[in-house]
Amino acid sequence: MNAINKLFQDKKKDILSVYFTAGFPTLNDTNTIISELEKNGVDMIEIGMPFSDPLADGPTIQRSSEIALENGMTIKLLFQQLQNFRNVTSEIPLILMGYLNPVLQYGVEKFCKDASSLGISGLIIPDLPMQEYLDEYKSIFEKYNLKNIFLITPQTSEERIRLIDENSDGFIYMVSSASTTGKKNKIDDEQEKYFMRIANMKLKNPTIIGFGIHNHQTFSKACEYANGAIIGSAFIKAIDKSEDLKKDIGVFVNGIHSLQQHTPNPSLEGNKLIVK
Repeated sequence: MNAINKLFQDKKKDILSVYFTAGFPTLNDTNTIISELEKNGVDMIEIGMPFSDPLADGPTIQRSSEIALENGMTIKLLFQQLQNFRNVTSEIPLILMGYLNPVLQYGVEKFCKDASSLGISGLIIPDLPMQEYLDEYKSIFEKYNLKNIFLITPQTSEERIRLIDENSDGFIYMVSSASTTGKKNKIDDEQEKYFMRIANMKLKNPTIIGFGIHNHQTFSKACEYANGAIIGSAFIKAIDKSEDLKKDIGVFVNGIHSLQQHTPNPSLEGNKLIVK
């Protein structure tokens, strides 16, 4: 079973997923970050493949991507690092997030084959057009048991959301607002209405919300409507210029988990909304 499917099957709420950029803060931090996130109770990890023009990312993640590229990070090097990581016992779902051009340069089937051999469970490629995926790449992704994660926004039509749901088998990534990562500091009333509208659609796939969660309070607020949260920009800030990654990662993750008290929203009926 794909590790993403297993996670959502085994854990019904309070799922914590964290995004980081491979090659940041320094080139060889990748495996340390993954190991420490897993050790501190993170449920799923999204690894950003740095790119020179990351359209969906805000200033914090853009900067981390620039630094990672300056450090010398490439897909080939990332895969070499992940090979070393997968030599140790680990079952945490790993997702690669990046943009289409570097994947095309690497070769889509070779990329999928190599990623799958390293235990990667899914891919998030925001600029991969849905029809192009269905026509050219879906069979390749399925051949290597990789879940393609589509993004939706508050402006996405119900027709398109239904089509995405029909052609997905992992989770759907809900962008919480019409902004890039790191822009929102709280969940507002309009976002809550959006979350409930999607929940009431009763999609067959779990749903993940991205963008805007940065501390214990916003994580807890998200969990009133969701089964977990994904945190990106806030984590990047927490490890920027860190002199003790292991300590700082532990402090950050424990701060998200600490004193968490909430009542799940019964109207979700099992949907898992995760917020970045």
